[in-house]
Amino acid sequence: MSNLFYFRNLTKRYLMNLQNVLNKVSRFKNLELLASQVVEGFISGMHKSPFHGFSSEFAEHKIYNQGESTKHIDWKLYARTEKLYTKRFDEETNLRCHIIIDQSSSMYYPEVTLKSLNALNKISFSALAAASIMQILKKQRDAVGLSLYGDSYNFYAPEKGSERHFRMLINQLEQTLFTKSKNTTTKTYTYLHQIAEKLHRRSLVFLFTDMFQTDVDDDKLFEALRHLKHNKHEVVLFHVFDREKELAFNFSNTPKRFVDIETNEHIDMFSDNIKTSYTKAIKAYFNTIKLKCAQYKIKYVETSIDENFNNILTTFITERQKFS
Repeated sequence: MSNLFYFRNLTKRYLMNLQNVLNKVSRFKNLELLASQVVEGFISGMHKSPFHGFSSEFAEHKIYNQGESTKHIDWKLYARTEKLYTKRFDEETNLRCHIIIDQSSSMYYPEVTLKSLNALNKISFSALAAASIMQILKKQRDAVGLSLYGDSYNFYAPEKGSERHFRMLINQLEQTLFTKSKNTTTKTYTYLHQIAEKLHRRSLVFLFTDMFQTDVDDDKLFEALRHLKHNKHEVVLFHVFDREKELAFNFSNTPKRFVDIETNEHIDMFSDNIKTSYTKAIKAYFNTIKLKCAQYKIKYVETSIDENFNNILTTFITERQKFS
């Protein structure tokens, strides 16, 4: 009887664990579907943007500039919006875009179950944001490439525009969500230099990173960011962080062990004992990043994981228009 009771409990626990796994997969295994939902929600909410009025067709139009030929003006769209747009044809959509994602251990903070889009960590937020950008690029038949780095240069794919290539990149992004490498250090600048050397043709480069690295030589990091600008590339830095914990340092004032995810070093203390000095130091670091990006003409975008993806997609559309 006791053996039967034990077997039933074991079976119950197994089924519960299996359901937890299935919940994860059902939520994040189809990253392409989730990205499509993000893009569709963004488009439907663009009430005050210059793209309002033509829904998912926005990527196929551009604002009419005085002096251009009126041959390709979309008069039906003008009737709905009272604004002039010209149709953008396939041969005009020759953008090359390369997306870079920091896959170091710190990007897997905070630990989450990936069951909800309202509870993402930095890596899952970045992967979904990247997949959403890829969705728009796919619609435009633009070429997109991908680089992932952590304790090594984990993955590289050059810019291509085929359906097969797109699905390969989406699959690679999905894998990053479930292949966490614990306690791995990274030297971001090393891999940014390597990536920069691979980008031969002018591209629009998007970098998703928390800007935390084991090696604290900031000059090397900023020089690597500058290297990404060579060959007239346009670079956008999406600075991904957890606003509540990593910026505001809002923890309950009880004894806690704070562990460095990359080095596994730890310190035991009350959070209030260092909150003031910590927030001062982290804000100064963020400000330094902003100033360096301005100096090197890199677009800097603060990206907190508790926000939606509208700011990222708006930035993408704006930069894409400037790049064209």
